[in-house]
Amino acid sequence: MRRRRWQGDEGQAFPVYIAVIAGLLFLAFAYFLVGQAALTRNSAQTAADAAALAAAQDAREQLRDGWIDVILDPGQWDGFLKGRSYYEGPACGRAAEFAARNEAALDSCGSLDTGENGFKVTVTTTGEESRHARASAEAVLEPRCRFEDPSPPPDPPTSPPSSTPPAPDEDGEEPDEEGPVVGLVCDGEPWVIEPDSPSLPGAADLFRVRLSD
Repeated sequence: MRRRRWQGDEGQAFPVYIAVIAGLLFLAFAYFLVGQAALTRNSAQTAADAAALAAAQDAREQLRDGWIDVILDPGQWDGFLKGRSYYEGPACGRAAEFAARNEAALDSCGSLDTGENGFKVTVTTTGEESRHARASAEAVLEPRCRFEDPSPPPDPPTSPPSSTPPAPDEDGEEPDEEGPVVGLVCDGEPWVIEPDSPSLPGAADLFRVRLSD
């Protein structure tokens, strides 16, 4: 009788053992799925961040190149120093390239609608995972320089302007009309641009690029 009772207890414990093992396996599988989903979301956000920053950095390079083209004409600096004179197409093309490097496809790309200069992008992961994730990111271009025109406003003319060209100097040469360009201030520091051998701010000196908060 004792032997049969012990075998009976053993038989009752076996289903409980199976249920506990099954529960543990289910929890492990659930944690695995949650971890995979979190990893996919993180991958999507990383790709979106990289794409947004790439677009803003491309725009920053465009702005500096355009500014260099008119470096001796401060009257044309405004759009470049304020971060407005760039093309979205090449910048978004750069964003698509960086999204692809992070196994994602660029769904949308365009300028911010918040009044700031920069880009908002949306991407979707393209890896081998059965479920894909979508994420968005914004990158902002913050101007670091401004132009302060040092020349006072001209006095109103008292007589009609003369059409006579300026007289040559004593050596018979025309006077040099191109002096250093002053008035550019970056992060509180003035820059003096010499026409013959200018020392110019780089793209990172002109603009700070950051992800939007």
